[in-house]
Amino acid sequence: MTTMLRWLGHATTVLDLDGTRVVTDPLLGRHAGLLRRRGDQPRDADWRDPDLVLLSHLHHDHAELGSLRRLGAAPVITAPANAAWLRGRGHPTALGLHEDVWFRTGHVSVRLVPAVHGHRPMPHRPNATNGHLVRSGPVTIWVAGDTEPFAAMADLAELAEGTIDVAVVPVGGWGPRLSGGHMDPVQAAEACRVVGARLAVPVHWGTLHAPASRRLPPGWMDRAGPAFAAALAHHAPACRPVVLQPGEQVDLGAGLVVDAPRAG
Repeated sequence: MTTMLRWLGHATTVLDLDGTRVVTDPLLGRHAGLLRRRGDQPRDADWRDPDLVLLSHLHHDHAELGSLRRLGAAPVITAPANAAWLRGRGHPTALGLHEDVWFRTGHVSVRLVPAVHGHRPMPHRPNATNGHLVRSGPVTIWVAGDTEPFAAMADLAELAEGTIDVAVVPVGGWGPRLSGGHMDPVQAAEACRVVGARLAVPVHWGTLHAPASRRLPPGWMDRAGPAFAAALAHHAPACRPVVLQPGEQVDLGAGLVVDAPRAG
């Protein structure tokens, strides 16, 4: 069984699961609004022809409409309010799920789970937020989306109807100081302990920056991933960190980084 995860930067991952390709929060171009990407944009071969797209919320760095158009007719799984908004803007395959429903395609099943990301609500888009559980054969993956810690994280294994094997967790942002609704490396490590993950991949770090980033502390973009690995060793030593660079992928079954071109 093939269970590969490739990180394309920020919150975008590609899950290749036994012949089914899943893309999360696609950001496939150079920029997200005013935010700038460090390094090259993702290679087309790494994300094209997905079978399913997972969308956590409608902030511009997660729901970039040009990137969604590039993914074609794949179903977009998100909260009902977000799906309705997307359908009204030319994405007829957007599918809003309620949190007690599993959606199946190929060998993969997906359901929505809670996330808490209410800081800085948008006036022009719905503000519903969610994470996802992805199940393929014996492997269950929690894709957290953007979220702050919340008590119901302890219930995620029950929602998964078993153990959570892999956690894909945000550990930073596009500036050295996080706004509300996010997790820092220590909070993300604690979340992995709470859900009982055995492998964790940090995302939402080291990719995007504001145009004024030259005035920010040097090296800030490189800190969150290694800081998460260190925090995981302290807070959740049973969970193994896999800190990728954009373009790298990991075999979720073996925990080995393989086929690892640098995107920038």
